[in-house]
Amino acid sequence: MAGMTEVRIAHTADLDAATLAAARGLLDEAFAGDFADHDWDHGLGGVHALVWSRGELVGHASVVQRRLLYGGRALRAGYVEGVGVRPGHRGRGHGRSLMAAVERVIRGAYELGALSTSEEARGLYAARGWLPWLGPTFALTPMGIARTEEDDDGVYVLPVGTDLDRTAELVCDWRDGDVW
Repeated sequence: MAGMTEVRIAHTADLDAATLAAARGLLDEAFAGDFADHDWDHGLGGVHALVWSRGELVGHASVVQRRLLYGGRALRAGYVEGVGVRPGHRGRGHGRSLMAAVERVIRGAYELGALSTSEEARGLYAARGWLPWLGPTFALTPMGIARTEEDDDGVYVLPVGTDLDRTAELVCDWRDGDVW
């Protein structure tokens, strides 16, 4: 397989400790040290897409299940986490390959996809059909529903058979760290 690039899909439970450590290290490098323990935890317990090039892990993304409250009901969402490509391997289509893999999982198992993005990555998601959420965002916290205005511009969704009014309110379930 030397010289080849491949995308592998695996559940967290099926990844060995060395692969998980390599993925965490890759994300620390990809996010220039701005990837916290909570960020890593958010991507565990779901399905990982891993890009390998010449035996080296060069890209990672995961999709985990979350509940998003919309229009008076709880939607089963495939939430994308930890999308990163090693800096020396960017611009080679690895991000698109990662997203294609997690989108396949989302389309097969969830009512919609969702993610929170940085301004720099918005073009990648928009080019793949992800749509910005235009309405106000909230989080279901231990103290009740709280507004998350700082996240309004960064939430993107991938509708999967569910008609969405993207100007409506959207509420995410609670978790430690960044809620979106």
